[in-house]
Amino acid sequence: EVRLAESGGGSVQAGGSLRLSCRVSGGTLREQSMAWFRRVPGKDREGIAVIPRDGGIRYADFVKGRFAISADNAANTLYLQMNNLQPEDSTTYYCAASLFNRGLKYSDYVYWGPGTQVTVSS
Repeated sequence: EVRLAESGGGSVQAGGSLRLSCRVSGGTLREQSMAWFRRVPGKDREGIAVIPRDGGIRYADFVKGRFAISADNAANTLYLQMNNLQPEDSTTYYCAASLFNRGLKYSDYVYWGPGTQVTVSS
């Protein structure tokens, strides 16, 4: 079974940067759709970026060039580089995986990591 483990969260000041990592075990990263989501109060988890199984990269509109998703297939690790962080980016971030070709819909993903907390102070 696929297992995901996020790391790299922490506390930064507004305008700062963080790089989140998601280590994949029990499966091969390049054979899955891999995505980053974040928790939004009162809503389903919000999709941020995805590398679909069949290729390409998609970002949510709100990213506006601040975040970048990437993958190291040799290390079986997914990354999310987050720049110019703002207080409204403070929440828990999750990586997710699916064996199917998927986008940024929360309910399409079966495998989830436990999340990593990001706190941005003003």
